Amino acid sequence: MDNFIDVILARRSIRKYTDQPVSKEILETLVKAAMAAPSAMNAQPWEFVVITEPKTLASLRGSLIFAKMNAPAAICVLGSERMQKNKTGSRFWVQDCSAATENILLAATALGLGSVWVGVHPVAIFTRAVVKVLNLPDGVTPLNLIFVGYPAETKESRTQYEEKRVHWEAFPPSEKKGIRGKRTVTENGNEESE
Repeated sequence: MDNFIDVILARRSIRKYTDQPVSKEILETLVKAAMAAPSAMNAQPWEFVVITEPKTLASLRGSLIFAKMNAPAAICVLGSERMQKNKTGSRFWVQDCSAATENILLAATALGLGSVWVGVHPVAIFTRAVVKVLNLPDGVTPLNLIFVGYPAETKESRTQYEEKRVHWEAFPPSEKKGIRGKRTVTENGNEESE
């Protein structure tokens, strides 16, 4: 895809894959894309585990209720205290690793692959399962698993743009009913602040 906006709009969660393996070179390209992500104060608080071994993939599928995809490869994105380049990494690792994740997803789409993000952190039972299966050391926290492969399903490009979610310059004064007050919706569909 020549136009990068087309790549963004074409990125969809793919859950069905062919048996065709993904080459080591392509998987390495995805991880290189991940490490090109922005990072707060360039802390780069990430490490990655690339998984292609069927037995390990099966263990992950068996350990996580949302990870039943038959992809031939997965990348586990990890927050890493041991690799972060400064203390900022401990504060912003989720944001930084999420940016790295999105780079993997977009690069996969651009390369004609399908991918899906399966959340792990902050669910303790998921985290423990991935730590066990991948033998993760202390100071390394799995943020997610990204399953990757050649798609066996197609989905149309799309945007989920909703104009009502976009505000220009600031919210209008009429919207401020209190300082971060709880909002409820009345029977007629109007919002009220408590």
